[in-house]
Amino acid sequence: MEKADFLQLCRNYATSANYELSAKVLPVAREYLMQHNQTKLPVIWLETSDSGDNNIAFMNTTYPYLNQVLTDMIDLLYSNTFMAAQGSDALRLLANAVTTYDNRFTLIVEGAVPTKDAGIYNVIARTKHRSITALDAVSGLGKAAQYVVAVGTCASFGGASSAAPNLSGSVAVNQVLKREVINVSGCPVNPDWLVGTLAHLLMYGKPDLDELNRPKLFYNFTVHRHCQRRSYFDKKEFAKHLGDIECMFSQGCSGPRTASDCPYRQWTNHVSWPVKVNTPCIGCTNRDFPDGSTPFFSPLPEKLKGKKTNLNQPKIEKGAPNEPAKNPL
Repeated sequence: MEKADFLQLCRNYATSANYELSAKVLPVAREYLMQHNQTKLPVIWLETSDSGDNNIAFMNTTYPYLNQVLTDMIDLLYSNTFMAAQGSDALRLLANAVTTYDNRFTLIVEGAVPTKDAGIYNVIARTKHRSITALDAVSGLGKAAQYVVAVGTCASFGGASSAAPNLSGSVAVNQVLKREVINVSGCPVNPDWLVGTLAHLLMYGKPDLDELNRPKLFYNFTVHRHCQRRSYFDKKEFAKHLGDIECMFSQGCSGPRTASDCPYRQWTNHVSWPVKVNTPCIGCTNRDFPDGSTPFFSPLPEKLKGKKTNLNQPKIEKGAPNEPAKNPL
């Protein structure tokens, strides 16, 4: 499949009745590997300071399922979460992976990186001689990787792990590494966003990124733009209580300032998403989440009052979303 066809496959997701992106991404990747006599995408996955929600979301990927992704698309060389090996055996596998695939592997980092007190607040391994912190591992592996992918909002922007008062000094991956990091934000990340990004890296290299280094394939438009309750917003019909069917902007919905395709990609086997079950969008893909989104159930103008909002976030003007002028759909 040509790159343009792959991009169109992703963009047409909203009108697909059979989840074409997930259903077709593996056959496309398999065909690509055969035609180019290429191996699977070598991956080293580090989990640092987060809630573990992103690897759980990844394990819940459907069409393809997790075993298909691991069998047909990526070669998971090391993971301090997924792997069965422990102790020195695990570290030996990591060392061999770095040596064998130097500057050819993709480093996935899940979670923020504690930096205070030399990073001692997150230790991924201990040897007889020292403790290996997440700061050590990310700094070292980041220099040897071909691509670095920050999975989840903690890894991408600091997220909940760096929320005030941030006693561990946790920061985003891109604040540790002096190189480009692809941010796949979300709390948790939608498994399609990660699988699609990895497929793009395998077949076409780095995807087009937005101003926050997120793949435009999944973060090009606001939640508000395609929300099923958009018509209520346009008619200025707002919910008075949680559970009402009208627009939830009045209940603290952050959709107008949050970039992601949740309304039509959806979650839990592609059948639901927060607004569909009467919960406002809390802006979990944003750079300033969660501090910039709290209190969660207050209207945006009140929520943002007196806060130093991130200048890279879309600005709210008279309650309307700031959207890209060009619609690739």
